[in-house]
Amino acid sequence: MPKYGDPKADFNEEKDRLLSLLNREENRDIILRLVGALAFNTKCKKFNYLQKDLGREFTDIDFASYRKQSSRVKRFLTDCGYKEDVEVNNLFGTTRLLFHDTINKRHVDVFLDELKFSHTINLRGRLEQDPITIPLAELFLEKMQIAKINEKDLIDTIMLLREYDFGETDNDEINKNIILNYLTKDWGFWKTVVDNLNILKNFLNKYPQLTDEDKSIVSKRIDYILEEIEKAPKSLKWKMRSKIGTKMKWYQEVDELGV
Repeated sequence: MPKYGDPKADFNEEKDRLLSLLNREENRDIILRLVGALAFNTKCKKFNYLQKDLGREFTDIDFASYRKQSSRVKRFLTDCGYKEDVEVNNLFGTTRLLFHDTINKRHVDVFLDELKFSHTINLRGRLEQDPITIPLAELFLEKMQIAKINEKDLIDTIMLLREYDFGETDNDEINKNIILNYLTKDWGFWKTVVDNLNILKNFLNKYPQLTDEDKSIVSKRIDYILEEIEKAPKSLKWKMRSKIGTKMKWYQEVDELGV
């Protein structure tokens, strides 16, 4: 029997169990922050019903941590009833850890130091900003950096932008300065995010479940950040890369582990 018992079948109950265990005195040194759909659900307390209304389903539980805490994270999740995937962790353990819930047939990913998908989001020094999830700006970028974006990622972003406005801090607002820091230096990242924001805006009318107020607020917030991105001064590197444009691939291909 694991120290903290077995994982629960319900995603939200299991998330709450893990967060409660992390809050125990013996585990408070562990930096483990939610990413992915459950992170959006947790942060969007007023509008998280939109995930259900729009047909968004949970498939796994994802976290972010620091590489220097790998051993601590492994011990904690093992104590929580998860089985470490030793083979995967030996291969990818500097950037990602994988654990299996053999009872409920799902897995937990832990991304270390950065989220590296179509584009790379650096998490070093950022995970202390929020005690439960990665910061809102990184949640926004986590979805908007996907070069081949899926409907589920658009749904999560609609919900986030319905709940939160853009601002200049990490305090209950999406820190636009973090976003602009990436997009004014990296043309490829800029292109993917701008393309996805335009896709997102066009997607709003697909859902009759969204009220006119929902669509209006999200649309205005999309317009606002697009304008901020457009007028922000770009680096020399950005300008040089923009001249090449789409003749050269502007994003990284994402490798999927067979789990």
